[in-house]
Amino acid sequence: MKTNFGLLIVYCFCFFNGNSLLAQEQKIEVRPYTIQTTYEKLKNDYPFIKPIEALKSGPFISMENLIYTSIEGRDLKADVFIPKDTSEKRPAILLVFGGGWISGSKANVKPLAQHFAANGYVAVTVDYRLSTEAVYPAAVKDLKAAIRWMRDHAEEFHIDSKKIAILGNSAGAQLATLVGVTGNSEIYKDEQNTTSDVVQAILNIDGIVSFTHPESEEGAIAAKWLDGKRRENLKNWEEASPLTHVSETTPPTLFVNSAQPRFHAGRDDMLQILEQHNIYNEVHTLPDTPHSFWLMQPWFYTTLQYCLSFLGRVFNTE
Repeated sequence: MKTNFGLLIVYCFCFFNGNSLLAQEQKIEVRPYTIQTTYEKLKNDYPFIKPIEALKSGPFISMENLIYTSIEGRDLKADVFIPKDTSEKRPAILLVFGGGWISGSKANVKPLAQHFAANGYVAVTVDYRLSTEAVYPAAVKDLKAAIRWMRDHAEEFHIDSKKIAILGNSAGAQLATLVGVTGNSEIYKDEQNTTSDVVQAILNIDGIVSFTHPESEEGAIAAKWLDGKRRENLKNWEEASPLTHVSETTPPTLFVNSAQPRFHAGRDDMLQILEQHNIYNEVHTLPDTPHSFWLMQPWFYTTLQYCLSFLGRVFNTE
């Protein structure tokens, strides 16, 4: 096994000739999903791009690797970036990294979090359990725990607990949207914690909102996270689809999308429901862009500006 990636073996059993059972191996390479690996993948097709970098300093205070919850001996950690001017409470945003529910890390959203903090928001990035460690709904419950932790520490972090948003990119956008449309849901309820996990805004950066929509593609990576293929575990595929839960209580929602249609699965149906309930929403598609555009310049700043403009309208901070 190479040292730069893991190898996940998924066994699929099939009958042949009616009397023999053979095992076929489907190998999924768990490749590192980082800013640098994304740059290496995209640079030949987009020679003008540059990878984003974390800020060495700025008008914010950094508090890194704080434990926000512990599950079965596993400490899940958060980084918190707080504007230096703490004279008043600030709106907050939880940032969820992507990586197919199987890879990635909070380092990927650190630059974006720092820029949010530099613009007056308390920004939080977190670890959550990937599918190699725990399948659905573990990651959803982790992120809801993070929202509750932010509220429980609102005084310490100078958070306005009535103004909390959640942002995700790629698989992180699917997760962020699911968390956003299931505020205080019985499905993911934590009997040990009565703090609200409701958010007041959703920011979806190129993530699907349905696993079962006609526009969706069934893949082995999603099946790994959802604990079975669609035909084997349809309940999870439907329940984990944010579109299933969209209603009149869904918060204002922003979509920033690439030019790759498969990452828009279910979006237009969700927008239709939002419009029916007069829920504020925005959609922006960046032309001629690949997936993971938010990790590269010049698209990073465009994405940031769309997000800041949306939050400014929703939270009246313009």
